[in-house]
Amino acid sequence: MKYIVPILAMLALSPHLHAADIAAGKAKAVICAACHGTAGISPNDLWPNLAGQKKTYLVKQIKAFRDGDRVDPMMAPMVRPLTDTDVENLAAYYSSLK
Repeated sequence: MKYIVPILAMLALSPHLHAADIAAGKAKAVICAACHGTAGISPNDLWPNLAGQKKTYLVKQIKAFRDGDRVDPMMAPMVRPLTDTDVENLAAYYSSLK
């Protein structure tokens, strides 16, 4: 019993516990399509495919661009206005694609 409270606290604080909204991610991804393709498959070798990438990886990379930990003059203006929820939703959408 003494372990239940800490475990429940960790689960409640886990950002991955809350389900992301794939439909909201798809709607938000419209702006991403110019470089990363409408289905997450880039038409250009300069930009990566996002379809099928792992959700955790996408969240980390998008936040790194947004927060300035990764710098790219093309990505910065695209991701700067994204909220954490937007990032989670985008990552859920792209990771759901095959």
